[in-house]
Amino acid sequence: MIRTAHQIIIAPLITEKSTLLKEKGPVMAFRVDRRANKVEIRQAVEKLFKVKVAKVRTSNVQGKWKRVGRHEGRKSDWKKAYVILKPGEKPVEYFEAV
Repeated sequence: MIRTAHQIIIAPLITEKSTLLKEKGPVMAFRVDRRANKVEIRQAVEKLFKVKVAKVRTSNVQGKWKRVGRHEGRKSDWKKAYVILKPGEKPVEYFEAV
């Protein structure tokens, strides 16, 4: 099954940890498709953002149990990817001041 780059990269991951990593070096964090592997993630990031990728680290995240009133349910599991760019590359700014 062939997936497009937009199907592999679901959303940028904007957390305190990803912001600190971005300030230290050329690192970008994304929420990605659970079935995507590191090679597909690398190709998708290079195609969408026009940058060169040095390394990709992935992590599967367990969904948490949530409760609303007396109803209890579980959020779905998801996958995140930390993409380390090659030296000289600049991470993409998701929100830039106008």
